Amino acid sequence: QVQLVESGGGLVQPGGSLRLSCASSGVAYSIDTMGWYRRAPGKQREVVARITSGGSTNYADSVKGRFTISRDNFKNTVSLQMDRLNSEDTAVYYCNADYRSVVGRSLLTSWGQGTQVTVSS
Repeated sequence: QVQLVESGGGLVQPGGSLRLSCASSGVAYSIDTMGWYRRAPGKQREVVARITSGGSTNYADSVKGRFTISRDNFKNTVSLQMDRLNSEDTAVYYCNADYRSVVGRSLLTSWGQGTQVTVSS
């Protein structure tokens, strides 16, 4: 099992920046894609950015050019640098990891508890 813990959320003014971090623990054969999702009030959860173990990234159109995802494969951590934040970025942000179990190499997914990001003046 892999457990994920996010940190770095908070209140920021429009145009400001925040950096989210996600630390993983537990045992896995491999951790494949890691990513960030968010759920805004009254909306469904949506993907924000994802990164493969090889470093390939993809972003939601709404955050392209403003957010940057990165990961440390040695430490099994993933971060999200968020710049030029606006009110529409207000949401609970969740870390996600797709990983393979040691026994059976089953493909599983893990979610963090979420961290609140509020963009407001």
